[in-house]
Amino acid sequence: MGIRRETRRVACLPERLMLNRNLAILLLCQLIAVSGSVLIVTVGGLVGAELSSGSLATLPISIMVVGTAVTTVFAAMLMRFSGRRVGFAIGAAIAATGGGLAAYALQTRSFALFCVGVGLYGVNNAFVQQYRFAAAESVAASAAGRAISLVLLGAIGGAFCGPLLATGGEHLIGSHAYTGSMLAMGALQLIAMVLLLVLQEPAVVAANSAEGLERPLRVVIRQPAYLVAMLASVVGYGVMNLVMTATPLSMHVHDGLSLNDTAWVIQSHVLAMYVPSLFSGALIARVGVMRILGCGVLALLAALGIGLAGHAVTHYWWALVLVGIGWNFLFVGGTALLVDTYRPVERFKAQAVNEFSVFGVSAAASLLAGTLVHGWGWDAVLWSTAPLLIGTAAVLLRFGSRPRSAHAAA
Repeated sequence: MGIRRETRRVACLPERLMLNRNLAILLLCQLIAVSGSVLIVTVGGLVGAELSSGSLATLPISIMVVGTAVTTVFAAMLMRFSGRRVGFAIGAAIAATGGGLAAYALQTRSFALFCVGVGLYGVNNAFVQQYRFAAAESVAASAAGRAISLVLLGAIGGAFCGPLLATGGEHLIGSHAYTGSMLAMGALQLIAMVLLLVLQEPAVVAANSAEGLERPLRVVIRQPAYLVAMLASVVGYGVMNLVMTATPLSMHVHDGLSLNDTAWVIQSHVLAMYVPSLFSGALIARVGVMRILGCGVLALLAALGIGLAGHAVTHYWWALVLVGIGWNFLFVGGTALLVDTYRPVERFKAQAVNEFSVFGVSAAASLLAGTLVHGWGWDAVLWSTAPLLIGTAAVLLRFGSRPRSAHAAA
């Protein structure tokens, strides 16, 4: 594995002021970003089912994830040269444009234009993924964990605001449902853009930046530990996106459950995704990353069993909550394992391959969800995850059984 290192953070403002400014701004902007994502997940499939054929119902959500995947590398490189503040503000401006375009598409009943609008929102999500790094850079190294946890609280707030945007804006403006919701989403991103323009640019100076020679990318990604870490994140995100994207269609369109029930289930799911982040890091330190990854797979398998047991609101609720917990353990655990596999000079390319893989698979899963629900139903969605989960469990058992010395030498 690569050698972990500490970084020396040099801030041009005292830490207390940085906490009051940067972390507060990032928390609010995280809340705004997640609110829009939850809104799109909640109503995107419903709009897609109305404006297109059933098999393309989840295409808008897939386009949003594709927008994130294809922009991940660009977002990182842009901020490397222009800084966090400018990069984040550009992302928010793109998302605001996407919200306005999506609202116009609903008024003109243009499915293609709606997909473009939510795709632009997905572009901003590639920038939002960098909020956690900006939070860590804005405080002393010893406070980085608390800073990241604080910013994650914004995602929890977004879990409440997203469904409110869906239900509150459904018939607020225009002749088509959710036009008001999309306009509100765009307006919130304009507020985020203004907030991000006053972000204090953190200055990060790497200590021992020359530590370790840079290896070829193929050497980095062929490490067993790197592959296991990426597998955990890819499977966790892919299964989560597949099930989450299919849920509104299955609940509201196929099973006839109310939009309020559907929004409540999605809201609970998003909370289950992010609330464990407040303690999953401590659990990793206490019991080890491999056990946390195993618990994530077990949570997803339990969700599969509960989802197959019935189609009542309770079944959907428990299944989606367990999917959220499983995603958190696999994603956080996979990230914790990943950062030990590359050297400081290799971090940009190693992270880019991982992020692109995660969101590429997530986009495919989102698109597949509509086809599975439309053609074979909710149970087919759940059964399709079984081979992935069983295969991942087998890989974790094999890798986890290796001696610790073997892990260190990987």
